[in-house]
Amino acid sequence: MKIVVIGGTGLIGKQVVAGLRKRGHEATPASPSLGINAVTNEGLAEALTGADVVVDVSNSPSFEEKAVLQFFESSTRNLIAAEQAAKVAHHVALSIVGTERIPGNGYFRAKVAQEALIKAGTVPYTIVRATQFYEFMGGIADTGAQADGVHLSTGNMQAIAAEDVAAAIVNAALAAPINGTIEIAGPEKAPLAEFVIRYMQASGDARNTVTGPDELYFGAPIETESLTPHGQAYLGATRYGDWLSRRFMKQEAAI
Repeated sequence: MKIVVIGGTGLIGKQVVAGLRKRGHEATPASPSLGINAVTNEGLAEALTGADVVVDVSNSPSFEEKAVLQFFESSTRNLIAAEQAAKVAHHVALSIVGTERIPGNGYFRAKVAQEALIKAGTVPYTIVRATQFYEFMGGIADTGAQADGVHLSTGNMQAIAAEDVAAAIVNAALAAPINGTIEIAGPEKAPLAEFVIRYMQASGDARNTVTGPDELYFGAPIETESLTPHGQAYLGATRYGDWLSRRFMKQEAAI
């Protein structure tokens, strides 16, 4: 099959392209750096010519509320229209577990809007909702940084490795569309603060931490289970401790 991966040069996209090629498929990465821009339509029609499946793992270059909403609405509308014209048989999109449960977060609201556009379209689809990635724990720490330390919610999280997200996306792309949503998560559930503190300790980040149920997550309050799957979820194989060991052993070897 010919499969076009929108956002194919990013963290997840590169691994999806590699995984699809390993399984014998023609996987084409698409991104603005390659002259294919779903927001502006540049190169989109040409890229989708002959495609059987389109995978969208793209991300907004800005997390500002209006900008991120505009990105996901514009890119998704353009993608669906281009897929209809090219007679694409399956649209696969990466989204986030708990999008509808954190209305105070502008990024989550934008993902809700993206999902709604996909569901309203005529292209058969599969939405893969993932929990937060292990790779973003450092970013969560930086976002929560204040004068007295790093503020972290004690709400639960079931974070997942990017490699396991990519593998799930590959499986979804090679399966029939379900016109519904799949949820994926890591094998361990623990408070968000625990995930981030373990990352900080492994990376040598000695900043003080302030934890509690009322601390914000990317500027928004969360409930105890806002970030975890509610119901059946496919679980990734990579355990957090193993991932931390691999990541920081590689960094030490590179010094």
